[in-house]
Amino acid sequence: MGFHPFLASLPKRTLGIAGASLASLALFSGTASELHAATPTWEKQAAQAAPPAEVLTPEATAKPATEGTAPASTEAVRFISYNVENWLTMDRFVDGKSLKGAPKPDPEKQAVTEILARQKPDILGLCEIGLASDLADVQQRLKAAGLDLPNSYYTGGSDPVRHLGILSRFPITSTSNSAILEYQLAGKTFQINRGILDATIEAHGKPYHFIGLHLKSKRDSEQGDQETIRLNEARLVRNHIENLLKANPNERIIVYGDCNDTRGTPAIKLLVGKYSSPNYLTAIPMKDSRQMAWTHYWAAQDIYSRIDFIMVSQKMKMDVDFPASRIIDDTEWNKASDHRPILAIFK
Repeated sequence: MGFHPFLASLPKRTLGIAGASLASLALFSGTASELHAATPTWEKQAAQAAPPAEVLTPEATAKPATEGTAPASTEAVRFISYNVENWLTMDRFVDGKSLKGAPKPDPEKQAVTEILARQKPDILGLCEIGLASDLADVQQRLKAAGLDLPNSYYTGGSDPVRHLGILSRFPITSTSNSAILEYQLAGKTFQINRGILDATIEAHGKPYHFIGLHLKSKRDSEQGDQETIRLNEARLVRNHIENLLKANPNERIIVYGDCNDTRGTPAIKLLVGKYSSPNYLTAIPMKDSRQMAWTHYWAAQDIYSRIDFIMVSQKMKMDVDFPASRIIDDTEWNKASDHRPILAIFK
């Protein structure tokens, strides 16, 4: 994407992921007709042991929101999707030193906490969480900062390090692990790296069916071509959405997360579906206060891009406050993560 003068003045993070190789789709196990059916344009609509596949905390049963804080039924629901960049234990390079088995540094955790406390989401979808205890750490820090999100759900895929989590001040009424997570690539069976988070939350008498994802990064992989892997993962998510809408065409679905790809790419086209289909997902268009649309800074390539999305099914679309939904351009963003959080408001 082109650079704006403002971008040149932004602070650069010292850590970046490895450069991405040019991808080939020759090994993609889906058919050409799947891609042909995808939406042609977007202009039509502005090293730890792996935990169990899913962990539902006791608080995530049908527990009411914190007493005395539940808003009137006419109040909007604020949802934030945020890749918090390695809120986990790993080998790191911090302040000029190599550290083995180190947690996310406290200044970075504090920056994430302060950004979220200022934005006051009712529901928070997170990428790059380590253990369930790391999700609890986020939850406790937010509560200490005045943002109480007592209900939580945590899950993952084949990646033993990075997982998905969701926090909510409203009750999590159900979760599911029914999604098919395996695919074939070059004659071998693989599982989606970060899994598919499936949780329904009841807010103001309405169900919100959240599907969280974190597709394959642009890093090279021993499994095969990174773009091909991402395309297969997107197909698994799309198949899960199709099954949900087949069972209930009125399902109020919100698909969110770090897609590691930009609009118009095969993986994103496959994920949103065919524009003319009733099962098409609308990606909520968002910009920050400067009318810029990037959500991620890739330090290794010095690239700003939009790879984080919140998408909604057609029955959910009518509740989206499009003008109020936005990319959060907090001045502390680069101290917290290499991603900026994105906010959707549901009326």
